[in-house]
Amino acid sequence: MQQPITPAPKPQAAKPKPPEPPPHFQEGAIAKMDAAGLVKILTTPSSSEFQKAKACMRAGELAAKEAVPALAALLDDEHLSVYARYGLEPITDPSAGDALRAALTKLKGDRLIGVVNSLGKRRDAKSAPTLVKMMNGADQDLARAAAAALGSIGNEAVSKDLLATMNKATGLTKMAIADACLVCAERMIADGKREQGLALYATLSAPSVPKAARLGAMQAIISQEISIARPR
Repeated sequence: MQQPITPAPKPQAAKPKPPEPPPHFQEGAIAKMDAAGLVKILTTPSSSEFQKAKACMRAGELAAKEAVPALAALLDDEHLSVYARYGLEPITDPSAGDALRAALTKLKGDRLIGVVNSLGKRRDAKSAPTLVKMMNGADQDLARAAAAALGSIGNEAVSKDLLATMNKATGLTKMAIADACLVCAERMIADGKREQGLALYATLSAPSVPKAARLGAMQAIISQEISIARPR
C-alpha cells in the first residue's frame, strides 16, 4: 500500500531584526571608550543622561583619574549622582577622595547620604572628623549613615568616636552605631590590629549595648578564640 506523501514544511519567514536604538541610547562605543572620550561625553551638554550614566560607569571601570572633575560635577545631579559616585569610588587617585569630601559641605538629603556611603566604601580616614560631626547631628538618617561609614573605615581612633556616641545615643541610631562598632572591630582584626579589635568586641559585650550587637560581639570573641589562625 502506497504511503501518503507528507508535504514539505513551509519555510519560515525570517524574523525581523529589532530596530536599532537611537544613538543617545547606544552603549557599545562607550563601553570601549578611553578616558578622554568619557570626559567629552560627561562635559558635553547635549549628551543624554543615558550616555552620561554609561560614561560614569566606564570611568569607574578604568579608574580614570582624568574623569574626576567631570564626575564630581555630577554629584548633585538628581538623576546622575548615583552613577557619578559609582565612577568615583574605584578611582585610587587622591583627587577622587578630595572630590567626595568636598561634596560633604555642598550636598543635602539623599545625595549627601550617598556620598557618605561612598566614603565608607573607600575607607576614607580623612573624612572621619566630618563624619563624626554628622553622626552627632540632629539628622538621624544622616547620623546612621555616617556611623556605618565610620565603621567601614575601621581604625582605633574611629572606634573611640563610635563608642562615645553610642553611649549617649538612643533607639535606632544607637543600634546602628553598635552595628558599626562590630564592623569596625572586624576591620581592625582583618588589618592586623587583633588586640584592638578584640578589645572593642569586649566593650560591646556589656549589658548596655543593644542585644543584637552584644550577641554578635560575644560570638565574634568565641570565634576568634577557637580560630586556627589564633597566634600560639
